[in-house]
Amino acid sequence: MSFGSRMGLGKSGRTLSARTWNASGGLSTLTRSAVLTLGLLGVMLGGPLGNAEARTVKIITADTLELRQIDGQELVIISGGNVEMRVDDDVVRARRVEYNRTRRTLTLVGAASYRSAADGQNLSGENLVIELGDQQITGQDVLISDADLEIHGQEVERIPGQLRATGGYFTTCAKCGRTPNDYAFRAERLIVYPGDRLVAYRAQVLLAGVPILFLPVIVIPLNDPERQPRLAISQGSVDGYTVEADLPFSIGDSTLGTTLLRYYQNRSPSVGVGVALRSYAPLPFVDRVNLYTLANPKPFNTDGTPNPGYDLDITFGVTGRVPLSLAVRDLDYRLNVTRRDIGLDTASTERGVTTVDFGASVEYPLFSSQFAYLNRFGPEPTGGILQPYRKTELTLDPRPYTNGTFSADVRLRAGSYSAQSNVRSPSATAQGPNITTTRLEEQHALAFTAQPWKSADLMLSNTFTGRYYGTGARTVDLNLSATLTQRFNTTNTVTFGAGYVRQEGTSPFYFDAVPGRVLSAPLSLNLNTVPVKDVSFGVSLRRDLFLSPAAQLPAVFTVGVSRLPVNLSAQLSYQPFTRELESFSYSATAGDSESGKLTPVPAQPAREATEYSPAVPARPAYLRRSSAWPTPDLTLTASGGYTRQSGYSPFTVRATVTGATRADSISAYVTHNIEKPQIDEVGATINASVGRDAVLNPFSFSASETLYPPTGRVSGNASLTWRARYRLSTTHNLLLSRAVQTDPNLGSTLAQDSGNVTFSVGTVGGSATDWQLTYGGPYDLVRGGFTRPTVSGTLSVTRPAQRLALTATVNTPGLDQPRTELVNAGLDANIQFGSRAAVSGGVQYFRNRNFTTDVATDYLTVDPLRVSLGIGRKDQPPGAYVTASLRQTFVWLDGVPLDPKPLSPILGLTIDRCCWAIQAEADLGLRRYRLSVGLPGQNQYPLFELDPDGAKIPLLTPGTP
Repeated sequence: MSFGSRMGLGKSGRTLSARTWNASGGLSTLTRSAVLTLGLLGVMLGGPLGNAEARTVKIITADTLELRQIDGQELVIISGGNVEMRVDDDVVRARRVEYNRTRRTLTLVGAASYRSAADGQNLSGENLVIELGDQQITGQDVLISDADLEIHGQEVERIPGQLRATGGYFTTCAKCGRTPNDYAFRAERLIVYPGDRLVAYRAQVLLAGVPILFLPVIVIPLNDPERQPRLAISQGSVDGYTVEADLPFSIGDSTLGTTLLRYYQNRSPSVGVGVALRSYAPLPFVDRVNLYTLANPKPFNTDGTPNPGYDLDITFGVTGRVPLSLAVRDLDYRLNVTRRDIGLDTASTERGVTTVDFGASVEYPLFSSQFAYLNRFGPEPTGGILQPYRKTELTLDPRPYTNGTFSADVRLRAGSYSAQSNVRSPSATAQGPNITTTRLEEQHALAFTAQPWKSADLMLSNTFTGRYYGTGARTVDLNLSATLTQRFNTTNTVTFGAGYVRQEGTSPFYFDAVPGRVLSAPLSLNLNTVPVKDVSFGVSLRRDLFLSPAAQLPAVFTVGVSRLPVNLSAQLSYQPFTRELESFSYSATAGDSESGKLTPVPAQPAREATEYSPAVPARPAYLRRSSAWPTPDLTLTASGGYTRQSGYSPFTVRATVTGATRADSISAYVTHNIEKPQIDEVGATINASVGRDAVLNPFSFSASETLYPPTGRVSGNASLTWRARYRLSTTHNLLLSRAVQTDPNLGSTLAQDSGNVTFSVGTVGGSATDWQLTYGGPYDLVRGGFTRPTVSGTLSVTRPAQRLALTATVNTPGLDQPRTELVNAGLDANIQFGSRAAVSGGVQYFRNRNFTTDVATDYLTVDPLRVSLGIGRKDQPPGAYVTASLRQTFVWLDGVPLDPKPLSPILGLTIDRCCWAIQAEADLGLRRYRLSVGLPGQNQYPLFELDPDGAKIPLLTPGTP
């Protein structure tokens, strides 16, 4: 059925508004924001276009549709104030669109735009014509723009992979937003290969709109940075002049490559050549091809003698898919060929080695299969091959089989391998460090579950891995297990288990060697029961039929009590065969924070006896407590244990008193070493807060103190926080008696201090403005004062576009420190003043004093200090930046400068436009001056360099790298 006859239209045609369309039964509504898909079931892009070329067209916005038949051609005319359409992912905008269904074209009448999603291009012009079949676009006075280019053409023709324009004008400066463009080109004919290059014939070069140069042809690369043309010229003492050139090219629309040319003046031969290529879907069943090959002249030997010949690098890779009629998905394959000689030492055993890696996988409804080939060609390796070469390997993995509660999973693998010999196999090591032989591997896993009677579960399993080698060796890994679980109500279970484990055999390969012979037949019994309410009891017994009584695992007994106010857990390990206690541990807690609350229990009416339950007398309402614990705020805990190897574990008792809120608590503990015996630790912690303000809590206090009686050491800390913003804190770590220090030269002497004590005040971290002031240091309890105290401070200020960090440390007078002096200070800042100026830098000062000679050495390091200033018109981004940076270290010995040097700043000027940039640098310390230029997508190219050795133009007079 044709489009016109289906809608009942004659040759004259007619215009359908939203209301008339509704009357004809086509659509209910057609508004400006309605989405109308005309490509559905052949209405617009049906049978005549063909499935291979079909494109979906959607109308996003339109006012009216006009349907016509003229000269046997079916036309759909879409018009409105702002027509918007989608052609697949491309976007069409115009005031009037004429769709010729017979010719399969879209004509955008008047000013219109077309955005190509694939190329990221915007085309705008008059009377654009879009060929839906081959995706061509033609038009007049067309403007084409993307992220890099802007092109004007009197006549434009666009086909997939290519864009042609006559009477063209193009520039890479349009995105700068300045008029006229800094530079542009006018050409008689343009050909654009999106994502690759632009070719202009008979072109004029325009600077600020003024023609200055005529060129017969201009080529501008548009591809990735790694595919940009590259030319590097250098000169070395060994190779002489060296030239490296990378020249991109393309073959069709799917193959991109780069020609690699190398020249070395003193090598023999002197010229190297190669290619780097990648191709997308070049052939049927091939998704991608990658090729990198370079034949490079060999470098000189380490003794300076020539080394004629070539080093060869090859990397070749192919990936693809092959459709198979019965397979679940396509067959996937890969091929990689690799050889790397360049950069290897002449004595390396990897020189001249080519590795071939091929793999393929396929999946069918009943099984999946993989094939792998990994081999090495070239000199034989002298050492062991840790990663095996799978010369051929075939894997067959059938789908798991299930039947009721029985399941089976089997996998077979066969192949030939080369790998390092197993040192435990004399026949393998006799063949050298590596061995090559075949291997067959069979793996299976069987499982079965059943319920032999009520409340019983039976589970059987078998896993097996067997490997059989061409040398006659074999390895076996067998595991059989059976468990029977019997449940008595919901809280009591008993589980019987039996197993058999067998690992044996010697592999000729190191990579799959079995650690040793293992033979085990364990029998186990696990009992978990709740004999009375809130009490749990567990027993775990295990006996291995192949182990001696002394090697058996101990029986484990566990007990748990969870009945308020007591919570107890204990575990005991006992060896029944040797009758020895292996270990015992326990933890007990007594306390109930809810014991002071009375919970009302409603009254219960009487119930008469029935044949299923006895009579229940009436019970009045009453108040119930969770437990009889007399002090709800007090909690006591105790823990300890014993092991046969280590003896008794320390016994710890802790008491915790909680206040009205959980934030208020006092806790004290004692740890007693039963083995010695002695008290190892005594400690206490306090946490308290004042709750006048329910939201901010004005004050919170925390402290902890620990005493270690064996060493006489006491350590602790305390802090007072106000409104979660400011904090006053102190820490200490002191020996109550001085420690004795032993020096081989001075003999035994007493330490000069007892430990450290500090006091600090500041803000809580994490805010925009943080500061901290700390005083303290080594402290002597005998003399009663600080020996070498310091005052240190930090300040960190963060604001939008601003950051400032200051640090300083000052030595203050103490018992062993006579003077006050600044010992170190630091500044780290980054401040921006609008979009025009910025200051950043890091400055460090450090003083080192020799107390024997009382001479100080001062260091001041600037690393670096930068100042940047942007220059440009008001209300426009800066077009130039002036920078000054300083990176220098100054040293003074006893106030006298060592090796005094003048300031050596580096001055820079950067003119930054969107399509070009110039950088000038002046290093006043080294008396070096540089000038370079940069283009979009390119690095900076040095143009001029002046230093004390003379002037250089790197592009014309290359220097030593």
